[in-house]
Amino acid sequence: QVQMVESGGGLVQVGGSLRLSCAASGRTFSFYAMGWFRQAPGKEREFVAGIAGSGGNTNYADSVKGRFTISRDDAKNTVYLQMNSLKPEETAVYYCASRNSRWISLHSYEYGYWGQGTQVTVSS
Repeated sequence: QVQMVESGGGLVQVGGSLRLSCAASGRTFSFYAMGWFRQAPGKEREFVAGIAGSGGNTNYADSVKGRFTISRDDAKNTVYLQMNSLKPEETAVYYCASRNSRWISLHSYEYGYWGQGTQVTVSS
């Protein structure tokens, strides 16, 4: 059974930083692409960042390029999202996800495994 547990969310001021973690279990983690998504109240879930399996190519939403960094530690079955220079409009629940492919997808429906989410609140 695949399980994914996010942590690291919280309240941060504008311009601040947070590091999210997602610990996965139940599969050979290193083979598969991982993604971070976020969902604000009343909005659709959107892609934030992704990292490919077995190599680690990355992809980012345009809105976070240069400020967010996704990384993975396959020995720990953990994926991270370092978020810098946070903005109030980035307040959302952040989810990590895994799909049955080594390649990144921007589409949430292509990810079959999800964590429970962690709240990030950016105050102005």
